[in-house]
Amino acid sequence: MGSLQLQDFAAGWVGGAASVVVGHPLDTIKTRLQAGQGYGNTLNCVLTVYRNESVAGFFKGMSFPLASIAVYSSVVFGVFSNTQRLLSQLRHGDPAHAPVLADVALASMVAGFISVGIGTPVDLVKIRLQMQTQPYIEANIKLKPTVPGFPAYRGPIHCFRTVLQKEGIAGIYRGMGAMLLRDVPGYCLYFIPYTFFCGWITSDGCISPSPSSIWLAGGLAGAISWGTATPMDVVKSRLQADGVYLNKYKGTLDCILQSYQNEGLKVFFRGITVNAVRGFPMSSAMFLGYELSLKAMKRDQTETNP
Repeated sequence: MGSLQLQDFAAGWVGGAASVVVGHPLDTIKTRLQAGQGYGNTLNCVLTVYRNESVAGFFKGMSFPLASIAVYSSVVFGVFSNTQRLLSQLRHGDPAHAPVLADVALASMVAGFISVGIGTPVDLVKIRLQMQTQPYIEANIKLKPTVPGFPAYRGPIHCFRTVLQKEGIAGIYRGMGAMLLRDVPGYCLYFIPYTFFCGWITSDGCISPSPSSIWLAGGLAGAISWGTATPMDVVKSRLQADGVYLNKYKGTLDCILQSYQNEGLKVFFRGITVNAVRGFPMSSAMFLGYELSLKAMKRDQTETNP
């Protein structure tokens, strides 16, 4: 049980790293659409970023998520898998017993709740960096005040330190309420569809799903989860981007009300196409990285301890 627990965390780390590399360019577009201004639609946003910032613009702020989201995903998959096994042990007396739907849902909610503690600071730094539209130039900062068009942060460490100094712990965890409202139900709509599609696609008699089944089931689960999470993702992105240059929102409810009053109901579905499209390859990479590395670790363990 202890060995398996470590394997789940390690496999989650591999899956997280794979998903960041695959999904970050679309994540940048999603954030610009949700929290930025003047981009219009998805295609216009892509062209504007490329024209003004070249290919590097799509990968802004990736170094911090690459280092941290791997740890974040490790926690999510480790907590989910071990909670699921604990519930199976309590319900059936066997941790390896196939979990019932209620156990998958509860394990998903526990993983979502715990993950927010790590995920909120990571997302905040990523979004603050993504919302800067120019490389940091020390001379500009000295000559100009911190206003839109002039970046406030040199990089992820400087961003984290600056937010902590100016806004305190509350600033680092800005948007945590919106993230809870996004991730607790969001992970239910992530792991439950994955479990269902894997079981549906996998042929009878197969011990484990094939890589193609994992890829398809993971992609569909990601598209569903990210698509339905878009309204609260918009609120979270706006709250966390707030503070780069201006401070517009007092909290989650104020952000929802201001956004609705100024832009109508449609604002909460801004970036839904990018979210759903991005969710497919990211989650495919996530689950493939997780399942294949977990299988490899179990195989090595079996060969080492026959």
